[in-house]
Amino acid sequence: MVVRVGMGAVPALVRERLAGLAGTRWVGIDGKGASGKTTLAERVAAAVPGAVVVHVDDFARPSVETWERERFVGQVLQPLLAGRPGRYERWDWGTDASLGWATVPVGVPVVVEGVSSTDVRLGVPWDVTLWVDVPREVRLARALARDGEGMREQWVGRWMPAEDAYEAAQRPQQRVDAIVVAEF
Repeated sequence: MVVRVGMGAVPALVRERLAGLAGTRWVGIDGKGASGKTTLAERVAAAVPGAVVVHVDDFARPSVETWERERFVGQVLQPLLAGRPGRYERWDWGTDASLGWATVPVGVPVVVEGVSSTDVRLGVPWDVTLWVDVPREVRLARALARDGEGMREQWVGRWMPAEDAYEAAQRPQQRVDAIVVAEF
C-alpha cells in the first residue's frame, strides 16, 4: 500500500527502509518537473550517511526527447550491479556541453532523482521509491521562476506533455513506496 507523507518525514522514512541493508542501496525520487525532487534528494542524502545523488538531468540533452536512459544503465546501474564504481558524464542541457565526470562508489546509498527516474524499463532494484506530488500550476510557476519566461514553450510544449505521457503509461504513483506531498 502506498502511503502519503510530508516532505519533512521522508529522510526518516528512507533511513528506516534502508536500515539493515548492505551493499549498494537504491532510492528513486520521481515526480514531474519542478516538483521539488532535487531539494528532497539533497535532504535525503544529508540524512543518510554516505549517500550519493545522481540527477537524471545530468543525462539530458537538447537533442534527446527526455533523458539518456541507456547511458544511465551503462554508466551507473550496470557497473554498480557488477560491484564496480559507476562513472558518468554529467551534461548541461542549457549549454549542451559536458560538466565533467562523476563517480558513484560501490556499497553506498544511491539516490536517483528526476522525472521518470523510477521508469520500470531501467531495471533498478529499488529499495525505496518516492513520487513527489505538486499541482501543475505550482510546478509551472516554479519552473518559469527558475528558468525564465523564455522557457515556457519548452515546458508547456515538450516537457510537461512528456511527463504526462510517462505518468499515463506507467502509473508511478501506484507502484512507489510513498507519495510525498511537497511543501509549496
